Amino acid sequence: MLKIDTHQHFWKYHPVKDAWITDDMKVIQRDFLPEHLAPVLAANDITGCVAVQANQSETENEFLLGLAQGHSFIKGVVGWVDFKAGDIEERLQHYSNEKLMKGFRHVLQGEPDEQYMLNKKFMHGISLLDKYNFSYDILIKPNHLPYAKTFAAALPNQRLVVDHLAKPYIKDKITDGWKQDIQALAAYPNVSCKVSGMLTEADWLNWQPEDFVPYLDTVFNAFGANRVMYGSDWPVCNVAGGYKGVLAALEAYVSRLSQNEQELFWAKNGVGFYGL
Repeated sequence: MLKIDTHQHFWKYHPVKDAWITDDMKVIQRDFLPEHLAPVLAANDITGCVAVQANQSETENEFLLGLAQGHSFIKGVVGWVDFKAGDIEERLQHYSNEKLMKGFRHVLQGEPDEQYMLNKKFMHGISLLDKYNFSYDILIKPNHLPYAKTFAAALPNQRLVVDHLAKPYIKDKITDGWKQDIQALAAYPNVSCKVSGMLTEADWLNWQPEDFVPYLDTVFNAFGANRVMYGSDWPVCNVAGGYKGVLAALEAYVSRLSQNEQELFWAKNGVGFYGL
């Protein structure tokens, strides 16, 4: 069965640029490049991947595009632009000439203003993405979900995907609030969900596959088989079980689905969403 990883990162580690990688994440305080990922994908029978920005700069775009151009297993890039900039349309026009640039992301979860995504300038920038056939990754936490609903409603033609299930409180086994809000967001047909990043929201050293079932049930029921896609969040997942841990947490659950639903989850939805 074809498998595509729709969410992973590359970086050349720098303690200032990558200050988000705190000392309790020492295992990922180093370089992670295609030569490190290629054997991991091969060992786990993953055909290709989508490289997602980890730094908010256009320098990051050039870095990731360069890696993708040199390694055919990198099927696409999700980059970053300043959506509030006066020249946003010119920047999107520029990237529309890069066939491996598939979409963009902003680290909304890191903004002091939890309503940042509803800023008029920001939303204007996002509203231009569809014109250039770009997708948008929504990186948020549960407290942002009510604003994401307004965001999605205002952009009915824009392909949106929620990263990491919006980071539910898996370690604390809390679903209330997050569940209702993710269901409300899933009501918008332009929104998909990446089943990614779960391990780092769980108890890193003691999680069990069953810890994820309530969250997986919610997402698969809310979004349906056509709007969920697989992502590893490598190398961040290395803090809590690594690539094999991600697959262990998902394979038992996904195996209960029909053959067609499994094919959609592991590859077809991601390929369609990003135009890989």
